[in-house]
Amino acid sequence: MSHPIQSPFVEIERADWARLAPRMPNPLTEDEVRRLRGLGDRLELREVAEVYLPLSRLVSLYQESAARLHRETHAYLGTAAHPTPFVIGVAGSVAVGKSTTARLLEELLRRWEGSPRVELLTTDGFLHPNRVLEERGLMERKGFPESYDRRALLGFVSRVKAGEAEVRAPVYSHLTYDIVPGEEVVVRRPDILIVEGLNVLQPPPAGSHLAVSDLFDFSIYVDARTSAIREWYIDRFWALKQSAFQDPQSYFHRFADMTRTQARMYSEDVWDSINGPNLVEHILPTRPRADLVLRKADDHTIRSVLLRKL
Repeated sequence: MSHPIQSPFVEIERADWARLAPRMPNPLTEDEVRRLRGLGDRLELREVAEVYLPLSRLVSLYQESAARLHRETHAYLGTAAHPTPFVIGVAGSVAVGKSTTARLLEELLRRWEGSPRVELLTTDGFLHPNRVLEERGLMERKGFPESYDRRALLGFVSRVKAGEAEVRAPVYSHLTYDIVPGEEVVVRRPDILIVEGLNVLQPPPAGSHLAVSDLFDFSIYVDARTSAIREWYIDRFWALKQSAFQDPQSYFHRFADMTRTQARMYSEDVWDSINGPNLVEHILPTRPRADLVLRKADDHTIRSVLLRKL
C-alpha cells in the first residue's frame, strides 16, 4: 500500500505569521516603501510590518546561526576562521514581485543588530549579450536557463562566498535590454549577499555537479497562481508602455504608440509563447527547492508563508 508524499513545508496563514512580528516600529517610511515597490506591486506599510519584518528577522536568525556554527567549527578544528558571506536566493516568475521582495529584504536586513553589510545582485547581468543570443537563435528565449552565462554566475557567487576582497559582475540595462559594455558592479565582502533571478533555484545543468543554488544558505520563492501572474504581466506591460517605453532610447520604444488593445494582444502573446512556458517548464519546478515560499493572493498581497520543516 503506497503512502501519500508529505509536503516538506508547513503553511502559516498570514494572520498567524503576522503574530511573529517583532515588537518594534516599522523601520521603513511610506516614501521608502514607494521607492522599493516594483511596477504593478501593491506593497503597503502594513504588509511590510506583518510579512516582511518577521521574514527579515527569521533570515537574520539563520544568518546569526550560520556565523556561529562557522566560528565554532573552526575553533573545534583549531583552524583560522575567516568570515563567510551568508547567501540568500530569491526566485520566482516574471512580474510576480521577486525584485520587490529582494530589495525589501536588503533594506530590512541592514537595519538589524550589527548593521550587516548587505549586497543585492540580480542575475540579469549574467544574461548573454544580445549579440550572442542572436547568434545562437535565443533572443526569443531570453530568461530561459540557456540564455544565461551560468558558469560566470556560479563563478561570481563562488568567489564572493570564498571571501575574495572584490568580485565584479556585468551590468544589465532594462532601457537598452542588453548588457552595458564596460560597466560592472563591484561586491566587496558583504555579510549578506542576496541573489535574485528567475532561475536561481535551478539544479545543476547536465554535465555539471554544482549549481549556484548549492551555494545558498537560505532561499525564497515568490509564488502565485499562474493565471494571476499572467494578468500582472499584461498590466505591467501597459504601465511600461505609458512610462519607460516612451523614452526614445528604450529598446521597446517602438511600442510607445500602441493602443490598449494592441498592447494587451502583444503582451498576451509574449506571455503565452515565452514567459508562461518558462515559468511552467523551468521556474515553477524549482519551488520545492526553496526554504521558504511567499504565496500571493490574486491582488498581489501575501496570503500565506510556507516554511520548510526543520
